[in-house]
Amino acid sequence: MENIKFIPRDEIETHLEAARRIAEGFESRGMVGDSAPGYYIQTFGCQQNEADSERLAGLAKLMGYRAVSSPDEASLILVNTCAIREHAEKKALSIIGEYKHIREKNPELIVGVGGCMVTQRHRADKFKMSYPYVGFTFDTGAIHLVPSLVLKVMQKKGRSFVISDEYKIAEGLPTVRREGGAAWLSIMYGCNNFCSYCIVPYVRGRERSRLPEDILAEARELIAGGAKEITLLGQNVNSYGRDLDCGETIASLIKKICALEGDFRIRFMTSHPKDASEELLEVVATEPKVVKHFHLPVQSGSSEVLRRMNRRYTAEHYKAIIDSLKEKMPDISLTTDIIVGFPGETEEDFEATLEMLRYVKYDMIFSFIYSPRIGTPAAAMEDQIPAEVSGARFKRLLSLQDEICEERNRRFVGRRVKVLVEGVSKSDGGMLTGRGDMARPVHFKGDESLIGSFAELEITSCGSYSLEGKLI
Repeated sequence: MENIKFIPRDEIETHLEAARRIAEGFESRGMVGDSAPGYYIQTFGCQQNEADSERLAGLAKLMGYRAVSSPDEASLILVNTCAIREHAEKKALSIIGEYKHIREKNPELIVGVGGCMVTQRHRADKFKMSYPYVGFTFDTGAIHLVPSLVLKVMQKKGRSFVISDEYKIAEGLPTVRREGGAAWLSIMYGCNNFCSYCIVPYVRGRERSRLPEDILAEARELIAGGAKEITLLGQNVNSYGRDLDCGETIASLIKKICALEGDFRIRFMTSHPKDASEELLEVVATEPKVVKHFHLPVQSGSSEVLRRMNRRYTAEHYKAIIDSLKEKMPDISLTTDIIVGFPGETEEDFEATLEMLRYVKYDMIFSFIYSPRIGTPAAAMEDQIPAEVSGARFKRLLSLQDEICEERNRRFVGRRVKVLVEGVSKSDGGMLTGRGDMARPVHFKGDESLIGSFAELEITSCGSYSLEGKLI
């Protein structure tokens, strides 16, 4: 099993040795500490990309670089791209285009582009032909190669454009964790679902589960390092373990992590409704360390649209899962993903989606107008929805959800809640932001020394998108 799914340790060590060679070169020239060259990582997309960027940061640090806050200060720029929607690709291309001017000022600058976008052959070819200042691209299965790719550019041995023949798991890469008490923990990679609109199986490969002993070892390391919240990640996280022959499931894995000593809590994402087992729902309900929040993408409230999306569940099946969750946890926070304007979506289909919002009463939705992705079945479907129709429906969706959010948020006013203090509020520098079982952030006044720890708050007011509270 390991020979098929996991990159051999000696192969990983070859690339880590390349990182150490680069660091030794910097050290021999006195380029250490504050004099070390800088690295800058630009990340687009999902939490899995953010977790991958933490490994890129670990590799950059091993290579002897130090983190800088601006690409203008960097000697190494790594861009971790997203391909889920066209907007994300265009934004990434625009920002990477700006790095041309930085390279003109600093010819020694090395620019590498990775992630889902360059896992597509046509995008990798575009960088090869139209972005001569990009030294290399690397797909989602080639993060471990980055030190060797950087060394090749340094040695002026040419540019590289890596697209893997197969995807395996690279264990043992160094990691630089994000600040605060929250941590990402990838438990699997890839997806087998092939939803007709989605590019993920083509750019992330088939499902690959990490071994439970490796996950538990990393969880212990995170807890020992002060992590207060661990989010288990996977493109379809609740299908974890199906490709292993050890009988492990997402539910049994969560139980084992919860059994570890320490004051911490567990989240997980992203779940697929067809794999949301009663065993998993029961674990969420009964394990005290599991946050009572379930993110369950519905995508559409129409069973016919779900069929064309190849989602493999009906609206009725989805509602049954919601009913089970609410029966077990009446106050659970529910969030979802919704696509508006999928090819062939009728007004009746869209009304079914609005009805789903009214039925579930989500605390928050992540909604998108359908964006065709080259190579997916949906991109070739007839009856593509005109932009003006999709846009109008999108506004109606958001208007209804705003009403639901205010209703849902009001239930917290006057309550005492426990939150993890995540950082300074992005909207008000005089406030801190925390998050608890509720999906919404809570803003409150407090000292920055609280960041990364739990705090008890009383909720004093609410809006559509956030809550306000005060320290108890």
